[in-house]
Amino acid sequence: MKKTKKILLGILLALISLISLVPFWLMFSMSTYKSEQIFQNNPLIPSNYLMENIHTIFESNFVQSYANSFIISIVAMVLSVVICSMVGYAMNVYEFKGKKILNLFIMMTMMVPTQIGIIGYMIEMRNVRLNNTLLPMIFVWLASGFGAYWMISFIKGALPLELVESARIDGATEPKIYASITLPCIRPGLLTLCLLQFLWSWNSYIYPLVFVNRQENYTIPIFVKSLASAYRTDYGAQLAGLTLATIPVLILFIIGSKSFIKGLTAGAVKG
Repeated sequence: MKKTKKILLGILLALISLISLVPFWLMFSMSTYKSEQIFQNNPLIPSNYLMENIHTIFESNFVQSYANSFIISIVAMVLSVVICSMVGYAMNVYEFKGKKILNLFIMMTMMVPTQIGIIGYMIEMRNVRLNNTLLPMIFVWLASGFGAYWMISFIKGALPLELVESARIDGATEPKIYASITLPCIRPGLLTLCLLQFLWSWNSYIYPLVFVNRQENYTIPIFVKSLASAYRTDYGAQLAGLTLATIPVLILFIIGSKSFIKGLTAGAVKG
């Protein structure tokens, strides 16, 4: 009976995995067609126009856009994770006035759509003369309400406060406690937040759309959109660009999948 359940469970998981991979396969398959032929043939079967589509996107500003997306995503990911983990550490380890109010404020920021503040943020960046640079698209991810709340919740269940007290008695400084004790204890939570933050900043469309007016500052989503003109949309090239854009995300998820799942399940249990 148990063996039958395992077999059925395996078949179900395989079916779900296959269904999940269908969109990726369709995206790749359609990127091998000429734009005008995509809707005339069976998209499940690849064609022979892939290299021409890749040549089209590399003739444009693809390499620079790819590099811009990497710079934005990596810098935003590192800084956001560091800041959010510090917030989580401080909210769990220290006692201070207004702690409950601050925690409530962090939760409230997740209830407000980010699009509401984009006009004020744009005016602020213009006043400090950072428009048409990559910095506004990095700064927007640093004060992450979700990231702060995630680290507060994760550290609460993963970091024994006794270790912190023992380290203080032994004369360890706060930065040393944070770097040597806290970070190793919350590694799955950090890697989970890294993956989520990279994915959000990599796929972000609205902020580059608002802040980028020059082609040399394009990111991948804006570049893919730019392949369409008033008279023709090159769907084949766009899909080829999207296929290449998914590669870093897939690699990152494959590398950190175990820690990602561990972080999610730990957060769900320790909540």
